Amino acid sequence: MPLSYKSRRRWSLFILLIGLPVYIVVAVSVVNMLDRPPIWAELLVYIGLGFLWALPFRFIFKGVGQADPQENGEDRNG
Repeated sequence: MPLSYKSRRRWSLFILLIGLPVYIVVAVSVVNMLDRPPIWAELLVYIGLGFLWALPFRFIFKGVGQADPQENGEDRNG
């Protein structure tokens, strides 16, 4: 069952405000457990993890920044 536009907006906000900071803390902890690799290896790990977090959420973020497709063109304020 596909998510509605409003649900996708809410989930994307939750993911960006709660999930992403948690993921950053976990990623930094994982790199620190590797006993501080060389700077180039650390950079590669962070770049890889930076792309990896977004892959499962592509369908949620797709089209969220655009107008609601179900809206009939009326102004929201009146």
